[in-house]
Amino acid sequence: MVVSLSCLVSCGSDLLDSCLKETDGTLDCSFAEFNNVDLSGRDLQNVDLSNADLRQADLTGVNLDFANLTDANLAGANLAGATGWRPRLYRANLAGADLSGARFGLANLTKTNLTQADLTGANLAGADLWRANLTQADLSGANLTGANLLWANFTGADLTGADLSSANLPKADLSGANLTGADLSWAAFHWLEGTGATANENTIWPDGFDPEAAGVVFVEDPGMIFD
Repeated sequence: MVVSLSCLVSCGSDLLDSCLKETDGTLDCSFAEFNNVDLSGRDLQNVDLSNADLRQADLTGVNLDFANLTDANLAGANLAGATGWRPRLYRANLAGADLSGARFGLANLTKTNLTQADLTGANLAGADLWRANLTQADLSGANLTGANLLWANFTGADLTGADLSSANLPKADLSGANLTGADLSWAAFHWLEGTGATANENTIWPDGFDPEAAGVVFVEDPGMIFD
């Protein structure tokens, strides 16, 4: 299904009216062309947005409970303050997107592209980020408790003050990541590839983990980390 916005925007119609309504009342907006549109504050619960083009779209404050955004393109989209319980963002492109303050409980973010995304203060507790790409993403103050981060790429990511307690981090790449003040208590660190990651005395490690042996660099002044 392909939805065109050639008239929807100019004619003032509700963007979602163009989507196919399923027999159970849910909306099928798969493959929709919603790039650079305003859907802020909308209730997108159970909506199928798989393969949709949502580049630069305004999705601030939307509800994505059980929404399907598999393979959707959300590059540069604004999802600040968005919420969602178990949203599916498998292989979605969120490069450069703003997800600050978003709350996505138990989200499926496997193989998702979050390169340079803003996830400051985001709540991704229990989320599945297997093989997600978070290169140079800003996750300062983010909640990743109990998240599955197996094979996730955090190269150069900012995890200042992030909560990664009980997170699953085997084979996660934290090369050059900023872990100052992060909470990694009870996190699983088997085969951690963290050479060059930075931390300070406020970083909390799981019992028995040797950060120096893993290549973590300790700094006294967080402001000098990237000097």
